[in-house]
Amino acid sequence: MTAPPRMYRALLHDGLVAAAQAWPDKTAVDAGKEACSFRQLDAAATRLAAALQARGLRRGDRAAIFMDNTVACAISIFAVLKAGGVFLVINPQTKHDKLCFIANDCTIRHLLTDIHLAEVARAVVGNVPSLTHIVVSGQGGDLQPLSGPGIEAERLDDLLAAPARDLRAPGTIPTDLAALIYTSGSTGNPKGVMHTHQSMVFAVGSLSEYQRLSSDDVQLNLLPMAFDYGLYQLLLSVWAGATLILERSFTFPAEVFARMNAHGVTTFPGVPTVFAMIIAAHRRSPLHFPQVRRVTNTAAALPPAHIAILREIFPNAMIFAMYGLTECKRVSYLPPELIDAKPGSVGIAIPGTEVYLRTPEGEPVGPGGSGILYVRGPHMMRGYWNNPQRTDEMLFPGDIPGERVLRTGDWFRMDEDGCLYFLSRTDDIIKTRGEKVSPAEVEAALCSIPGVGEAVVVGVPDDVLGQAIRAFVVPAPGAALNDRQLRHELTRRLENFMVPRDILLRDTLPKSPNGKIDRKALA
Repeated sequence: MTAPPRMYRALLHDGLVAAAQAWPDKTAVDAGKEACSFRQLDAAATRLAAALQARGLRRGDRAAIFMDNTVACAISIFAVLKAGGVFLVINPQTKHDKLCFIANDCTIRHLLTDIHLAEVARAVVGNVPSLTHIVVSGQGGDLQPLSGPGIEAERLDDLLAAPARDLRAPGTIPTDLAALIYTSGSTGNPKGVMHTHQSMVFAVGSLSEYQRLSSDDVQLNLLPMAFDYGLYQLLLSVWAGATLILERSFTFPAEVFARMNAHGVTTFPGVPTVFAMIIAAHRRSPLHFPQVRRVTNTAAALPPAHIAILREIFPNAMIFAMYGLTECKRVSYLPPELIDAKPGSVGIAIPGTEVYLRTPEGEPVGPGGSGILYVRGPHMMRGYWNNPQRTDEMLFPGDIPGERVLRTGDWFRMDEDGCLYFLSRTDDIIKTRGEKVSPAEVEAALCSIPGVGEAVVVGVPDDVLGQAIRAFVVPAPGAALNDRQLRHELTRRLENFMVPRDILLRDTLPKSPNGKIDRKALA
């Protein structure tokens, strides 16, 4: 039996090329004020890719995309891939210091950004030696501050309107890197998760299979594309030939609901925070979306009571409970028909992969026991960019000689049917609002505020957020601090989802015998 045509050597952007041929005039991405067909998306990505090549982008070069959920963001992702580069999407809430850290960590050559983010994007000018080119989407504003010695700043519209250049075949193969996805780490600095074309194409295929996606679907995405859950909504839609409805956030639920009805949205991907807001809106004024065929949830478990209400709101939808991590995109899913029989479960391994449990000493764990979850499959990351030590802490030798498997560090129980139940996390990472937050990063921001002597951050259970961030602060001698002042300062330094829900002032913090702050005594 031969492999399907080209699938053995498929690249991540091949899905767009195929969709443009199969459904040229069908809407690919609709962002409200702007939309494009598959043919237009493919053509724009090709034109921008050629322009990036003409400005020095070579195979394997990194290009950062610092944008909101827009058509321009989608164009930029596929353009970097077509040019042979490696893309990384950076959350538009990211502040100066982290933007510079990420840009320097992976030595970006190109930055693509929105004009309204130019003030933050200016941080890279003169502070990222590898940067040579900036592309700006949107009208108005002055590009001069984004230019500098050896850095050219141009408008995206001008590049797309210029005479077309020939796109050189960069020679990309499936095992080349396609993307870096930066995720918080226990050291406080984000880690760049390396994914190849091969790993991402496999993940798209596996997820499409169990979610039963087709070209008839209309997917909603209100999650940032810096978050792999948001990014994959674009990739899944393109590979299935489905239409993607983009939202920048869930700040105005009524507007999102109106667009869902107007476009006949069939797939609603969310996190517990979003679903809690939908349920709250439903209690004020009943909601009804019979056209939605699937609802997907990850980041934290949905309480059974919430699932019952979601069935009222989405009466014809399959509800998928899932678990994953950036290092392999998705680990497991619970088949919708088991959601009542297996409350609290995140299900079985996604198609084409395997999961198993081990004790901390590496001994196998049988049904009913608990242990650390290991993952096998083509969807695993290559490793962490420029961080071999952390890579070796996550990728372990497998049972097959020469194989490496992903050690998640998370504790699970597995029942007799092979269904997984999440128990706890090994490290201190806080998972809130569907985002992973490093306590060390928030603590560093707190300690940068004048008058802060000591600070520690922990995650505490929250029915809506999964975990809420709680900070304990000891003022420096003679300093007068209050939580309102500290919260204001943090909003200038951190993304909104990283600002603690609770900021508690203390005279002292509990310490362990070795002098370290005792987090467990505070959680």
